[in-house]
Amino acid sequence: MENSDKALDTGAKRVYDVAPSEMFGEFMKTGWAPTPLEGITQDEVIAYCVMRRTKLSAAFSGLRIVLPSGGVKQRSNDTDYQYRPHNAFAYYTGVQGVEANAHAVLVLEPSGEGHTPILFINPRSTRDTDAFFRDAKNGELWVGRRFTTDEAAQRYGIEVRPVTELKAFLKGGAAVALHGLDAVVDESVKNHPRAGELVNFVSVTRLIKDDYEIREMQKAVDVTHRGFSDIIRVLPAAVNTPRGERVVEAAFFGRARVEGNQLGYNTIAASGSHACVLHWERNDGDVKPGELLLVDAGVEVDSYYTADITRTLPVSGKFSPVQRSLYMLVYESQKAGIAAIKAGVPFLDINRASHTVLVQGLIDMGIITMSLEEAMDPAVSLHKRWTLHGVSHMLGMDVHDCAHARADQYRDGVLEAGMILTVEPGLYIQLDDELFPPEYRGIGIRIEDDVLVTETGFINLSENIPHHPDEIESWMASLR
Repeated sequence: MENSDKALDTGAKRVYDVAPSEMFGEFMKTGWAPTPLEGITQDEVIAYCVMRRTKLSAAFSGLRIVLPSGGVKQRSNDTDYQYRPHNAFAYYTGVQGVEANAHAVLVLEPSGEGHTPILFINPRSTRDTDAFFRDAKNGELWVGRRFTTDEAAQRYGIEVRPVTELKAFLKGGAAVALHGLDAVVDESVKNHPRAGELVNFVSVTRLIKDDYEIREMQKAVDVTHRGFSDIIRVLPAAVNTPRGERVVEAAFFGRARVEGNQLGYNTIAASGSHACVLHWERNDGDVKPGELLLVDAGVEVDSYYTADITRTLPVSGKFSPVQRSLYMLVYESQKAGIAAIKAGVPFLDINRASHTVLVQGLIDMGIITMSLEEAMDPAVSLHKRWTLHGVSHMLGMDVHDCAHARADQYRDGVLEAGMILTVEPGLYIQLDDELFPPEYRGIGIRIEDDVLVTETGFINLSENIPHHPDEIESWMASLR
């Protein structure tokens, strides 16, 4: 990669180690054709952003509200991680994908009974400035064309100003802002007594998805479905390649980048006993015939909404009798969890319904030797040795969305129509677990779907991704 701190890397010497002459600077400003952007349109999300800002405005009436996008994060030396704006900034502005602008800030300025939104951005470095060829972080020769402030105003439907004006704009005025997101926001702005309330509000508001969000979530699920099909297609190569889990990971990543913005989270491609490691992200194991492959993966689309799907696949295309028996237990557990979903039902009922099936299955196998009632007692819960985790979490712009909601708003609350959540029971029998017969050891199974809560029940957004063992075997056969 070229060295980008000051200039183009020529190997032995960089062109701009010494500041360019005035003559060179003037030369670089001449001879360029105009490059206006025509046909700028507003994405459908913009109308939803207006409604979202109206609710935010009402909750913090009379207060200046500051929502930074966040800055880039250094990966090593002069290279950064791929940039992604803060969820709240994207949620209230409609900024998406390649349009994301590091160090941008949305300010809701009190006006009358509401607020006027103003977006501060790093605008285009036009050809009549030195920045376009000298600024390695923002210059067009380095990172490509950005919107001008006028173009951004057309795109987002709000007033847009250069971010260089932000500090002067905020100076001396009280404001409530998200904590610790950007150095461009003064510390005095961040320390408002209602700052914690703002963090909670912008998280809780995403518990209930609007129509646009539901469509984006379905889009993310559908792309993820195609990513899983890509995985099945490369399984022969994975089997024949050392560290074949990397082949699986790479196949899914390709789909995420072709049809989406990025992965929603690090892919788990866990073959054999690696499936018993909940956060197996090394993905450096071999993929062996006869074993199961647990893949937990999700595509994040350009709007930053992500799917979260897990499927457990037989590498050879067919489940063995032992594998199928354990898989069906998890399958029935998931069915019970999904069936429990309905507006007005306690969130934790999903977990209870799924684990009841798993515990009864372990009792029937003779692994747990007490009654179902005794085993389900929270003070006992011996089944957690094999189930390890909860069954459900909220999903949206984060794979574990709405994390700043209070317990009474989320975990200890009730389901409401418009929520989207996962249902993902699992059963994990460690390789050295002598409480199970040898043929069961080293098997890990999880099935995960993304489900929309409705007034009368649910819609499984990922229903079309095969999950019954017969469906999985047919799916794999059709792609191989």
